[in-house]
Amino acid sequence: MASIGNLTLDAPFFQAGLAGYSDAAMRLVARRHGCPYCVTEAMLDVFLINGGKGLKEVELDPEDHPIAGQLMGSHPKEIAQAAKILVNLGYDVIDVNIACPVKKVRRRSRGGHLLCRPDDAVAVLEAVREAVPSEVPATVKLRRGTDDSAEAERDFHKIFQKVMELGYAAATVHPRSVEQKYLGPSRWEFLRELVKQYVPRRTVPAIPCGATDAGPIVPGGADAFQIFGSGDIFAVEDIFRMIAETGVAAVSVARGCIGNPWIFAQARALANGDREGAGRGPSIAQQRQVLLEHFELSCRLHGERKASMTMRKFGIKFSRHHPESEAVAKAFIAVHNSSQWRAVVDEFYGGAEMNVANQRLG
Repeated sequence: MASIGNLTLDAPFFQAGLAGYSDAAMRLVARRHGCPYCVTEAMLDVFLINGGKGLKEVELDPEDHPIAGQLMGSHPKEIAQAAKILVNLGYDVIDVNIACPVKKVRRRSRGGHLLCRPDDAVAVLEAVREAVPSEVPATVKLRRGTDDSAEAERDFHKIFQKVMELGYAAATVHPRSVEQKYLGPSRWEFLRELVKQYVPRRTVPAIPCGATDAGPIVPGGADAFQIFGSGDIFAVEDIFRMIAETGVAAVSVARGCIGNPWIFAQARALANGDREGAGRGPSIAQQRQVLLEHFELSCRLHGERKASMTMRKFGIKFSRHHPESEAVAKAFIAVHNSSQWRAVVDEFYGGAEMNVANQRLG
């Protein structure tokens, strides 16, 4: 288990906020496959403050809990106001994004750009924590720094120390620099050193899941500050390897769960010692069921026209599980409306002549 303030998760992993992907439809599909907790994609504070359509889009489905609303902004008063809005909408956790590496975000002094402006970052963090009631946990998402310089490392630690001092419940750290974006390996050793430095009260119990020979390092108490890890999690084994190698209390699954909600069910299987279940990929029939379920949820959220385009990119990601992945991806790329989308699903996932409805993929 893992904890975020007074919130307890029954598994040490969760779905990250993913720009352009992790809407309510994706989150609900993930939850139905064993994901215990989700983070929204980053929301601009002004997007919420301006209200109207922006506010309507962040209303929550009753099934979509527990959830963190992730905020991004550079002005303390505005981000504090946005945090209050999310609390009033029923978000369980308020998460501050100081990690996004996108240039247009950095130019506006938001996201990862704040890592090179520690005083501004601290002002934002102070404003959010003051605005959010004490019973609502606040968390933060960071990268390890803007670049590989000693100055960037000092700035990171200045911010990280304030995160703890201000009473934030947890920090999710992606051990790539902002400059790296998503290129090159993430430095898991950075996570390990971070845990050693800031959360030394860890013990190594007998491993409960048989995922690795080394036992995972677990938090010293339910209300203790938690460090979560992110980066290079593409298979279920990566989740438990990160816990074992770095000591993080939980793992944020990001790109590895796009078009792959089964990673959460596999992780639960591995946590229960079921290696066979953890290694079992989805059948064609299961893929079809999830594609249709995801499409239905997307239509409910966005309307059929927008959903058909949104689900095109998801279909491309889901195609990786299909034995004819290249052909399926190519077919989804050509989709322009809901009828074409359904036709691709029927052609590759539903025809009896394929005789693959019960086929299992490794």
